[in-house]
Amino acid sequence: MTYSLIGRCARTGQFGCAAATSSLAVGSRVPFAAAGIGAVLTQHRTDPRLGPRGLELLRQGCSAEETLAALVASTPHHGWRQIAVMDRHGRTAQFDGAHVKPARAAVHAPDCIAMGNILANETVPAAMADAFARSSGEPLAERLMRAMEAGEAAGGEGRPVTSAALLVVEREIFPLVDLRVDSAPESIPALRALWNEYRPLAEVFVMRAVEPETAPIA
Repeated sequence: MTYSLIGRCARTGQFGCAAATSSLAVGSRVPFAAAGIGAVLTQHRTDPRLGPRGLELLRQGCSAEETLAALVASTPHHGWRQIAVMDRHGRTAQFDGAHVKPARAAVHAPDCIAMGNILANETVPAAMADAFARSSGEPLAERLMRAMEAGEAAGGEGRPVTSAALLVVEREIFPLVDLRVDSAPESIPALRALWNEYRPLAEVFVMRAVEPETAPIA
């Protein structure tokens, strides 16, 4: 019951994920990303252990395909998993277990992979990837938000979405953006409002960490 995507900004080197679902706390269970390394999505019957495991494989130099193969091999319950990986070069890989419920689909595109399960229809990931591509001049977080809005407009999932998340990493060990909405009947519009409010502050909060003497007061 989840639709999500990984995106990369070739200009800044940022990696990011966005996800939405009708169950609680999607941001703590599905998207994982590390600066300069890549990103992993793990969903359907979600196993959050696969996210950190995948990032460690990417950190060791594995490609997206190698990382995905190792993740699938590492879990005896891979039939219930839907996984996507992007490595530091923007290469993507994706897996649907045999028990992942329809409608399900995945789309690979330049600097992007979008996927979903128990969708309203199979066009949702394609709509997300298209919106991501059409907003190439925007910051990565904005591109990911537009992709999620396009996925919702294309039908989203079969149930009302109540949880959404936006995650972007750039240079630091902590995220540039990490926003989450839970238990909200209009979670994607709520996430949009959070991102609009946070957008002018993202770099300010980084400066507070690395250059506190000169950081502006928000």
